[in-house]
Amino acid sequence: MTFKRDVPLDPGQVRDVRGRTVGGRGLAVGGGGLGLVVLLVYVLLGGDPGALSGLSGGGGVPIGPENTTLINECRTGADANERADCRIVGYVNSIQAYWAEALPAAGTPYRQADTVLFTGQVSTGCGEASSAVGPFYCPPDTSVYLDLDFFLALQSQLGARGGNFAEAYVVAHEYGHHVQDLLGILTRQDGGTGPESASVRIELMADCLAGVWADNAARGGFLEPLTADDIGDALDAASAVGDDRIQSRTQGRVSPETWTHGSSEQRKAWFSTGYEQGTLDACDTFAVAP
Repeated sequence: MTFKRDVPLDPGQVRDVRGRTVGGRGLAVGGGGLGLVVLLVYVLLGGDPGALSGLSGGGGVPIGPENTTLINECRTGADANERADCRIVGYVNSIQAYWAEALPAAGTPYRQADTVLFTGQVSTGCGEASSAVGPFYCPPDTSVYLDLDFFLALQSQLGARGGNFAEAYVVAHEYGHHVQDLLGILTRQDGGTGPESASVRIELMADCLAGVWADNAARGGFLEPLTADDIGDALDAASAVGDDRIQSRTQGRVSPETWTHGSSEQRKAWFSTGYEQGTLDACDTFAVAP
């Protein structure tokens, strides 16, 4: 996956609070997120979230005025090709540019959502969050929260092969939750569990919406055409965060009745549906068996 070298980036869509610390130990409860299933399964096994390798946060020193690094160093697609934090800026710019056109065309206005890069812990509209929660979307402050160390944990803890477009899938999934929020769909989340639950349907829809963006990404002006390897990285990441795969790795058995995000095959299938059809209408997971 490659950004067009001369495309301008807008770091103003990403808040950089890395290195700042917050008080409190409470975990945020947002509208959804890939990392939440990692944390929940781990806690059910009696683990300490802070002990999750690659996801634990801690100290840090203030990094100066917010966004200084991104504004100074993430200016073009060439920077996004070189730096992980600039890649996030590029993904966010591309994803929001797409939905700013596609959602109004479907009859719903689009409002931008910030992405907040943090380390350790962060204050959110959903409460205090540890980086052990992983990436998540918080509806009250319409923001996506991301600790870049999650991508290391995705490989070391969950066995994903990684790759730049695996990162893009994660960011696009969280913005899928923002789109659901704007559509009023997140209110359907009833806290239930199991393969047919609203929780699973919402997560699979976010996977599908990520696929829709991927299908349209190269036409948005930020990215060069995607390759088969790029899509393979996204599908591999989707598989790695399936409930069944995580349960099998962490507890040695699979308990479908506790699923909140969907199986590996479901997640891959719905990302593929979005990518192959490329439209919002393709992603109504509430209308069909997930």
